Amino acid sequence: MPDGCRLSAKLWLPVGAHQAPVPAILEYIPYRKSDGTANRDQVVHHYFAGHGYAGVRVDMRGTGDSEGVQLDEYLPLEQQDGQDVITWIASQPWCTGAVGMMGISWGGIAALQAATYRHPALKAIVPVCASDDRFYDDGSYFLGCLSGQTIGWGAVMFGRNARPPDPAIVGDTWRKQWLNRLSEPPLFLETWLRHQRRDAYWLQGTVRGHYEKIECPVYAVTGWADCWPNTVLRLLNHLPASVPKKGTIGPWGHAYPHHGMPKPAIGFLQEALRWWDRWLKGVNNGIDHEPQLNAYIQEKVPPDAGHTVRAGQWVHQATAPTAKRRGQHWFLGDKQLRTQGFKSAPVIIHSPLSCGLCSGEYMPWYTSGYSPQLPMDQREDDAKSVTFDSEIRDQPLTLLGGAVAHLSLTPSTPSGLIIARLCDVWPDGASTLITFGIANLAQRNGREHPLPVEPGTRYEVQVRLNDTGYTIAPGHRLRLALATNNWPMAWPTPDDGALTLDSENSSLELPILDPCASDTQPTFAPPEHAPPIPTDVLREPDHERVITRDIVEGETALWLKKDSGRQRLSHNQIESEESTTERYLVKDHDPLSARAEYTAHQVIARDTWETRTVSSLSVSCNYTHLILEAELTAYEGEEEVFSRSWNTEIPRDGL
Repeated sequence: MPDGCRLSAKLWLPVGAHQAPVPAILEYIPYRKSDGTANRDQVVHHYFAGHGYAGVRVDMRGTGDSEGVQLDEYLPLEQQDGQDVITWIASQPWCTGAVGMMGISWGGIAALQAATYRHPALKAIVPVCASDDRFYDDGSYFLGCLSGQTIGWGAVMFGRNARPPDPAIVGDTWRKQWLNRLSEPPLFLETWLRHQRRDAYWLQGTVRGHYEKIECPVYAVTGWADCWPNTVLRLLNHLPASVPKKGTIGPWGHAYPHHGMPKPAIGFLQEALRWWDRWLKGVNNGIDHEPQLNAYIQEKVPPDAGHTVRAGQWVHQATAPTAKRRGQHWFLGDKQLRTQGFKSAPVIIHSPLSCGLCSGEYMPWYTSGYSPQLPMDQREDDAKSVTFDSEIRDQPLTLLGGAVAHLSLTPSTPSGLIIARLCDVWPDGASTLITFGIANLAQRNGREHPLPVEPGTRYEVQVRLNDTGYTIAPGHRLRLALATNNWPMAWPTPDDGALTLDSENSSLELPILDPCASDTQPTFAPPEHAPPIPTDVLREPDHERVITRDIVEGETALWLKKDSGRQRLSHNQIESEESTTERYLVKDHDPLSARAEYTAHQVIARDTWETRTVSSLSVSCNYTHLILEAELTAYEGEEEVFSRSWNTEIPRDGL
């Protein structure tokens, strides 16, 4: 880099690239190319190299085998490093000067950010499962509330950033670099918690609101089960008309679609190649003249946190559904959803704090094998909510886009949340979650400036639910469930208050898919990828997900264990393991009892060399503050080489 910091890269080059240069595909992330994502990188970039592209995988500054220290997510320096990496790639003798950029999650966000700089060598991007808004659905403020489960991401990065570089690559400086990584970075989560509104901190690096800065072609991809299902439609709706754009939304969680779960997976790498061929090689293959959106319309499936296949069908849309398009309004009252307005009495909404435990994982993320992370049967949460059901359907009702609940609410206390869920109710009463949304009453007019909540004052609140594609089948009912809690997806506000719903002046706006809007179905080839690196499994992965209730203490706990086991990569003999636990505790009707606890155990080793980091982090609260405690200890062999702890209180700001 211009400041002298060296970033580490791995290259996959087609045979003869030095004599006949090729375009390059960059993936730029902090997740350690030598071990953390080594197999994922291999199956993707070796595949691209086999089809005439240079694959380039770069560790961000301060991560993996790169020098420096990572001080936070998405900093301007990180983005500028990305621009310098693109310049370097484009200038290499094996590159034509044309660069594409792709990635999932952080890598997809990095690709979107890079596109806003308009580097002349960056010809196209493919962001997958990415966020375009750092506050709204990234970091810790999922949907505008403080999320107990996204706090866990801060805990994960706390442990992951403490891992050392590989001595076989960086040499004798590895220990000094490691100690710098341990001692210099702040606690990311503390920084995030000190910015509880959508301020300049979050706007830096946020693409939303700056779509006009992107000029290169964008192919955005996500899954309905992912934590960020809204980005694709927002990009298709808001990127400049002059920008070639395309989107695909499948049934998947947080994974590349060639490994997509729940299935069906698709030939994503072939699809990406078509995009690269069009915009990096100039091949007129017609992809830019195809319908703009491929969407998987999910069909009825019994609720199951571990289902591996999602029934449904693909549809084409010439253009993406837009939020400006008026949806079909349904009206609420007497526990009913109707397409015509009618007289109805006010309803009290007051959910116990344990409501929400059936929601599943914030980010279904199958990094160490498939495990039950999807929503469970919603009947338990429905019983803790106020519900409104449609009549039994005699015709299918298909949704595509984002529903909006328009609610007239009067709070009993000076803080509160409102959660809206759409469910597919089966003839036997089973309830399958379709989508959900959360609104903080203090952020009812925007997330930049929280407003006071006056008890007894009526407020008109809009709850925008996550985008979805779903068909409610004949014989089923559509349910709107309204609750005041969704633990641990949403951290409770300090008051255990009720909301009075003026149902007569409330409605549900549904994004109905016109049956005539798609007369053809997209077809995807079966998944292809390069062979993975041979890997020895030294210890099998293990997963646990347990809900317990302490009747004496009145406390409910959700316990999660995610243990990747221990693996050894054959090409470099690196052994690695990662084991994390999460525990979410709350007492019904005591919002100040909410507590989230995280631990992580990380090992990087080779032969007789072994490093280990152990981290713990917890968040609790009182009426005015969030309480953050953390500890990090590092070992080389059995010797403790570093230890550090944090204990701080952070004022609540409208949360």
